[in-house]
Amino acid sequence: MHNIQCQCGKLQGHIVGNGISSRVVCYCADCQAFARYLECADRVLDSDGGTEILQVAQHRVRFTQGLEHLAIMRLGSKGLLRWHTSCCNTPVGNTLSNPRLGFIGLIHSSLDRSALEKDFGNNIARVNVDSATGTPKPGQKGLFGTVLRFIAMIISARVGNRYKQSPLFTREGEPVAPVTTLSREQRKTLKYGDVTGQNNAHN
Repeated sequence: MHNIQCQCGKLQGHIVGNGISSRVVCYCADCQAFARYLECADRVLDSDGGTEILQVAQHRVRFTQGLEHLAIMRLGSKGLLRWHTSCCNTPVGNTLSNPRLGFIGLIHSSLDRSALEKDFGNNIARVNVDSATGTPKPGQKGLFGTVLRFIAMIISARVGNRYKQSPLFTREGEPVAPVTTLSREQRKTLKYGDVTGQNNAHN
């Protein structure tokens, strides 16, 4: 069991079981924009703009308190659902909008970093490196294996309709938290890392 907790402790939960998982550092502009939106880039992004993510099937996630503090931002109408807390702006994870595709990419800021290697190994992929901010950019690593494990997670969630056990979607397939979809102008500003844009995104 691996603990999940937001920065202020109002949201708590854990990951159960020994299923398929992937540790990934994603350098994409969208993940960077998410951290800027929550004004936590300094504690979420690494020196190259990467976000460390743990991918697991949603049915392995259990929240024991604070579910009412979950909120969702979306960079566009077709973008990922980016889950965070409204109490302390902790990024929690990313999901697809289709609940049948029942995986979540949990962000390290909501996890027990001291136990990540013990619980999920030390094999960490690097993806979307073209958007990395450092020079030289980090090399891509482990993409093929990450894709295969992602597919396996989706399949495992479909077996016995286990995707319906997700704490993030209702039985009817609706997200359990309110969704804020950003405008094109907000997306553009956040991707360029403009501090003024961060403030406007919350107004």
